[in-house]
Amino acid sequence: MTLSNASKKQLRAIGHTLKPIVSIAQKGLTENIKIEIDRALRDHELIKIKLLAADREEKQALENAICTEFKAECVQSIGHITLLYRRSKKPDPRLSNVKKKPD
Repeated sequence: MTLSNASKKQLRAIGHTLKPIVSIAQKGLTENIKIEIDRALRDHELIKIKLLAADREEKQALENAICTEFKAECVQSIGHITLLYRRSKKPDPRLSNVKKKPD
């Protein structure tokens, strides 16, 4: 799944107000974190993750591993925050950050 620049721009605008759902620190990508990332992507489609890695290369490797494992697309990565998107087969408009009606 490759997003167009226009789609990424729209998703970044939506993601701007989101808070990180998952934080990955010293223990790395544990089984519980994998379960939570999968659930969050399934329910919300667009999520922020906080990656606390030692250096850029480690952060990039972790980001790539997450995107590959969960078939997600990295929309944006700034500092320790990564914005991920994975289209849901049946998005719930009440939960999806992409399908929600603005307040």
